[in-house]
Amino acid sequence: MIAGAENAPAFSPRRVMAMILRYWYLLRSSWPRLFELVYWPTVQMITWGFLQYYVMQNAGFFARAGSTLIGAVLLWDILFRGQLGFSVSFLEEMWARNIGNLMMSPMRPFEFIIALMVMSLVRLSIGVIPVTLLALAFFGFNLYGLGLALVAFFINLMLTGWAVGIFVSGLVLRNGLGAENLAWSIMFLFMPLTCVYYPVATLPVWLQPFAWALPPTYVFEGMRALLIAHSFRAGLMIDALALNVVFFAAGVFGFLKLLQSARRHGSLMQTGE
Repeated sequence: MIAGAENAPAFSPRRVMAMILRYWYLLRSSWPRLFELVYWPTVQMITWGFLQYYVMQNAGFFARAGSTLIGAVLLWDILFRGQLGFSVSFLEEMWARNIGNLMMSPMRPFEFIIALMVMSLVRLSIGVIPVTLLALAFFGFNLYGLGLALVAFFINLMLTGWAVGIFVSGLVLRNGLGAENLAWSIMFLFMPLTCVYYPVATLPVWLQPFAWALPPTYVFEGMRALLIAHSFRAGLMIDALALNVVFFAAGVFGFLKLLQSARRHGSLMQTGE
């Protein structure tokens, strides 16, 4: 027992205030934490608000195209789990305080990235394949029935997920675990603009160019065209792939620059918050 602990009061407002101050200083000094407080309510409101608007304006059509919701959920899960699988494998090295050892080993950064990409595929397969079978059993929706189109959808969604995961890993590497929440939440920032559950035309006109600047938008538009009009729009997939090349290159470039900055500032050995 710590000396003097037996004489300490059973309840001390000062101790409570000390802990509150600790958490307040952590919150105040971490922009990712502050951002997250506003982030979730905003994303939820915008996403479901646009969905409600779309349903209200197209009630009859929406009833005929109900399967697009299940398809959107499954494709969104591929995008989100692809990024999260990459980020979680990276975070496991941060949690184990092993990232400094890896970065000082002969292993090249790009080798590390490839390993994380493979683990992302493994995690995604374990999580998503059973869900697709449940969708078939419960709702009669066969994701694999999309055929070769599913391959195009999958490749584009995974490339986007990896690009975001690589960049977020660089941010965590540079800023420490105080930026860890970005790994769990950043993909939801794109959800309203990628038009997962509604067409791009539902967005205000001034927002639509921002939506078309994101590769997943083309995938979800292509999914709706396939399920509703039974038409595979290859042009959308080519546009998405071109954007993904830019996104992936930018993600790798950002990771390498953030790694350089972490090495300069000694962040590799200081993985705390």
